[in-house]
Amino acid sequence: MGIVPLGVNEVPMYRRIVADSDMDGLFGAAVLKAFRPDASVMFTHAAALRAGLVDDVIGRDTVLVDLPFHPACGWFVDHHLTNRPNTDEATLFETEGGTQHWEATPSAARLAYELLAEITDMDHLAPMMPVVDALDSGGITKDEFLADGPLLQLSRTCTSRDPEYMMHLVNLLANGASFEVLLADPVVKARCQQAAAERAAAQRHVEENTTVHDRLAVCRMDETSLRSNGYLVTAWVGDAADACCIVHGYADGHLETPDRPPLGASFYANSFLPNGQGRYDLSRMATSLDPTGGGHANACGCRIQPPGLEANMEHWLSMWTDRESVLKL
Repeated sequence: MGIVPLGVNEVPMYRRIVADSDMDGLFGAAVLKAFRPDASVMFTHAAALRAGLVDDVIGRDTVLVDLPFHPACGWFVDHHLTNRPNTDEATLFETEGGTQHWEATPSAARLAYELLAEITDMDHLAPMMPVVDALDSGGITKDEFLADGPLLQLSRTCTSRDPEYMMHLVNLLANGASFEVLLADPVVKARCQQAAAERAAAQRHVEENTTVHDRLAVCRMDETSLRSNGYLVTAWVGDAADACCIVHGYADGHLETPDRPPLGASFYANSFLPNGQGRYDLSRMATSLDPTGGGHANACGCRIQPPGLEANMEHWLSMWTDRESVLKL
């Protein structure tokens, strides 16, 4: 990957870690906190950052991991294509004292891990990192997904809706908890059991609320508390779809209310198909109506824009119909 590990004196100074609230962000934050134990941690999500809802906590003493670029931070660590600062932004950022590390790694956590590998004791994280990478880059096999192992269950417990639980996780991981110790923790064990039970309900919902339009599976999870990544949908539709679109959130939701977020859509390539990834740049759909949308070519998302969901969906389906010219990589 061409990542040059940092020496102790090369690590930018930071007192605060702001990370995405998914599995990748969790492990990225754990790596950064393992190196600097006294750093505070805050979990958020891309839409909240882009909307300016966390501007007041981002300064030159802040490291951002697994989140969009913010010019006020001091250190930027990420791997998303649409989060990468352009040349002018990067030049100004570095001129003003910022440090950026952007690499096309399978996960942002992997980038942080490799940067700090020679100066931080992270042997306990090493066995879990391949799963973090695979989850974030679409590398989970169908058999692995269907087996629903403990780390996959753990990934579904990660949420911005419960900062206390996320802090519990990051403190366990930053302080040396192994895979076995982490999963034996009573709080974590209970959450994983709950995640396993909720997946069964989500599976039933997917089966009842998914339709396929010209090899694009559309799953309606809006107006429910259910959330899912693309694996659940593409595992069910099988080879009938090349990608999926999952609609989630509430028509009356807001970014300020994590338990009732606004309407949004996520797009995923069907990674279970042979050569299922890297065919189309789905981020073009995510950014076509929402300038704050984005992610990876194979996994991305956005918020629903005026005049509303049906018009947005019509627009995306039109792009998908013309995918060989509009989305083709």
